[in-house]
Amino acid sequence: MHKERIVIKVGTNVMTNKDNRIVRPVLRRLVKQIAELYDRDIITLLVSSGSAIAGKEVLGKSKIKDKTQRRQVYSSIGQPRMMRLYYDIFHDYGMKCAQVLPTKRDFSPGIHRQNMINCCEGLLSEGVIPIANEDDAVSVTMSMFSDNDELASLIAQLINADKLIILTDIDGLYTGNPNAESSNLVKNVNPEEDLNKYIQDNTKAEGEGRGGMGSKLDYAQQAAAQNIPTFIANGKKDNTIIDIINGKSIGTKISL
Repeated sequence: MHKERIVIKVGTNVMTNKDNRIVRPVLRRLVKQIAELYDRDIITLLVSSGSAIAGKEVLGKSKIKDKTQRRQVYSSIGQPRMMRLYYDIFHDYGMKCAQVLPTKRDFSPGIHRQNMINCCEGLLSEGVIPIANEDDAVSVTMSMFSDNDELASLIAQLINADKLIILTDIDGLYTGNPNAESSNLVKNVNPEEDLNKYIQDNTKAEGEGRGGMGSKLDYAQQAAAQNIPTFIANGKKDNTIIDIINGKSIGTKISL
């Protein structure tokens, strides 16, 4: 019997407050939902941002002027801290998690791609939740993903996921500025549509994160074109993931 497979991507803006600090209760609500999916025999792989912000919390303001090097340092410091947070919360739910730090070359045809498949499939077969994040310590220039939205889309295709859920800090795709009363939430989108008309400048990423709504739509379209229904929804709200799995009309659905 086929077990449903879900890839969940949580962005930096979901897990941080206005002071750009990690909000632990948000992570706990996320893990609680993943634990519920686990109990329902739904396989989950998590793609999580946050390492750069976590590193900045530890190190404080860096003296490094070069943006790329600064990101490498923050991420190197913050990645083990993020994993410790996740480890402790998953442990509270009687679950195990593992760290996966791919670079873009790991998705190129050949041995690197097969190694990624073997790693993910091995962890999933043991009931371990893989937590993937770009290896920012070594991913620079050509080996970089554009952001974790691209990573999540690639992983969803790699493991033949049944759904991809991209969690952000707004309810989904809007017809205009999300803060304007005249804007409406777009519930359903065909991946073959031209969605550029919906992109707003104020949906771009802030802080140490990368990406924005434009990036989310690009990679959501790519996954949806491979017959992986993709959802963009508000990860700051309670029970968003479970509501999507239960078939409620939450956020924006991109599907054929």
